[in-house]
Amino acid sequence: MPDAAVFQTVNEPLAIEDVYVDDPGPYEVLVKTMATGVCHSDLHFVEGLYTMDTPAVMGHEGAGIVEKVGDLVQDVAPGDHVILCLSVYCGRCRHCITGHPARCQTKPMRGENEAPRISWNGEPLVQMANLATYAEKMLVHENSVVKIREDMPFEGAALIGCGVTTGVGAALNTAQVEPGSTVAVFGAGGVGLGVIQGARIAGALRIIAVDISENKLKTAMDLGATDIVDASDNDPVEAIINLTDDGADYTFEAIGLKETAEACWDSLGTGGTATLIGMIPEGTKIEIPTTGMRERKIQGCSMGSNRFKVDMPRYVEFYRQGRLLLDEMVTRRLELSDINEAFRAMKAGEVARSVIMF
Repeated sequence: MPDAAVFQTVNEPLAIEDVYVDDPGPYEVLVKTMATGVCHSDLHFVEGLYTMDTPAVMGHEGAGIVEKVGDLVQDVAPGDHVILCLSVYCGRCRHCITGHPARCQTKPMRGENEAPRISWNGEPLVQMANLATYAEKMLVHENSVVKIREDMPFEGAALIGCGVTTGVGAALNTAQVEPGSTVAVFGAGGVGLGVIQGARIAGALRIIAVDISENKLKTAMDLGATDIVDASDNDPVEAIINLTDDGADYTFEAIGLKETAEACWDSLGTGGTATLIGMIPEGTKIEIPTTGMRERKIQGCSMGSNRFKVDMPRYVEFYRQGRLLLDEMVTRRLELSDINEAFRAMKAGEVARSVIMF
């Protein structure tokens, strides 16, 4: 039986356990996991900032090789290399048929009377984001995977599975950054680095990275930031306004804090757009002044407004062409048994992205 990292209790370490993975149903795909990124969203659930039923297998940023497919699966076949995406979609709701599959709320899942996809000691296990990538094998719906070329390294492919698609997509799809514009990004972790690269690919003239980590700010410069602001020593709002005269055309929050969300708004220039990406704790209220609106707007972002079966192969090509830098984002390569150490390092700000290799 395959190993998986099982989450049982808030603020307790994940345990590596043997789990049972069922055979694929008609529209399902069994994937051998090759790599998974460790995303801050997982830590939010482990720390209880967001709620999840337990026991659960965590992880949602993965890539692997198809082992088996259901009888009605058409898009992939055994042996295909794939990226998995949490934006699993039904293909029938109004969001899907109007070109917004990332907004789909009708996730294709097994019914209550069907056997669970994965179980542990005879008990059903929740799949985080309908994926559960912290496991040696994953059983998912075919609308969760996209085939990629076989010469794409798995660790880079895994990052495309969430952080890169979220960040690059936030710049290209959600905010639609224009060439020659000014951009400020709060947070230079995995998602923030994706935003910075998306803004660079879009042709932004000035890209300002804001963080408190010297190492992350250096990586941000390596990946396309034109300016950095160390928020431990400076008022980032004042610094951004000084660098852009009136304020940035686009700001992005990629941390998940009330303070940085509000700073995104305060850093905007006239007519600017603030895009909130980070998972701000449930119940948090964001305060926006009602005076001096100046045609500014604030919006949310879900997984980079992706159409992942089209976007992810494009990002693979960006990587191959040297326009999307992924190897430089990987700070540590670990094994599944190191998952709790990966969480510790992430919380301590020691890494941009850790990748678990199988």
